[in-house]
Amino acid sequence: MKKIAFIFLSCMCIFILTKCTSSTSSTNTNTDSTAMKVSDTNNVTDNWKIGIQMWSFRMFPFAEALDKVDSCGVKYIEAFWGQPLGAGMKDSFGVRMSNDSKAKLKQLLQQKGISIVAMGVIVPKTKEEWKQAFDLAKEFGLSYITAEPLKNQWDMVDSMAGAYGIKVAIHDHPKPNAYWSPDSVLAATVGHPNIGSCADLGHWARNGVNPVDALKKLEGHVFGVHLKDVVKFDDVHAADTVVGKGVIDFAPIFQELKRQHFNGMFSIEHESNWYHSVPDIIATVQFYKDQIAKLK
Repeated sequence: MKKIAFIFLSCMCIFILTKCTSSTSSTNTNTDSTAMKVSDTNNVTDNWKIGIQMWSFRMFPFAEALDKVDSCGVKYIEAFWGQPLGAGMKDSFGVRMSNDSKAKLKQLLQQKGISIVAMGVIVPKTKEEWKQAFDLAKEFGLSYITAEPLKNQWDMVDSMAGAYGIKVAIHDHPKPNAYWSPDSVLAATVGHPNIGSCADLGHWARNGVNPVDALKKLEGHVFGVHLKDVVKFDDVHAADTVVGKGVIDFAPIFQELKRQHFNGMFSIEHESNWYHSVPDIIATVQFYKDQIAKLK
């Protein structure tokens, strides 16, 4: 009888020890998982980039505009086709640049420590034009192309974007543009993983669209953002103003993008005070930094 009792007690001890070890291991795993999620959430904004859409300096040659970008303390840009290069280069930025101009432009960018992350807004009409655009984007190491593709091009563009490893971000111009509504952009993303949104916050406000609602609709498909503010909601002709001084409430926008784990660039596109906009853009950069600091 004593022998049976001893065996019973031994089995019970082994069972209890095994249970405790399993529970401790489970707790540690859960703790590590939770810590990882918290860490990931805190680090989301560290991957964000603040850049400038060169359209903001469209009155100046590319080389001179780069000086202005540098003076704003910004190291990322979104280029636009047709901007004269300047600095002794006879070409304009785009697919027709000579090899010599491309080489000089790359050298100029390297000297300034500035990178082209995206270019746009473009509307290629043919497959060949898209190929030329992707080739240029690849040569300059772009992450995405901001565009408004024709609806019958979606399949082709998505396929080419996948092959090149370069996303296409659909831009939303004011009404009656085909992509003024986030619903039309969302339609283009269905079955097309390489097509997403370049969320122009100012144009959404001009179109009477709440930017936060639009971002929620496009969750998982936002590749880039055009950071701008306007003086009036639901008015396609509303003037630009310094970001943070217009009608758009930016705090919930940044919160929503953080929640979505957005991992892209905010391109400041300031379409006013064309010849003296550097102080306005510097103020926008500071506003952005202040807002991001509040998220951490």
